[in-house]
Amino acid sequence: MATTYRDLNLRQALNTKLKGAKPHDLQDIIEDAITLQEEKTLPGLGYLFELLWEKSDASMRATMLQKISEALTTA
Repeated sequence: MATTYRDLNLRQALNTKLKGAKPHDLQDIIEDAITLQEEKTLPGLGYLFELLWEKSDASMRATMLQKISEALTTA
């Protein structure tokens, strides 16, 4: 999947907005996005997941994939 100029702006905007955010700040942002269930928050959550994925080792990735698979089974 090709990265577009618009995608780069989103990543840059999120990096600027969230730089230095504390864990409780991130938790509030994530929980608000989930609670509001607005489609416009999905790209931001996706970017946070991308950052998490890139910083995770194979074991952590396997755990995340298992949890996502389980969540989709019960959704």
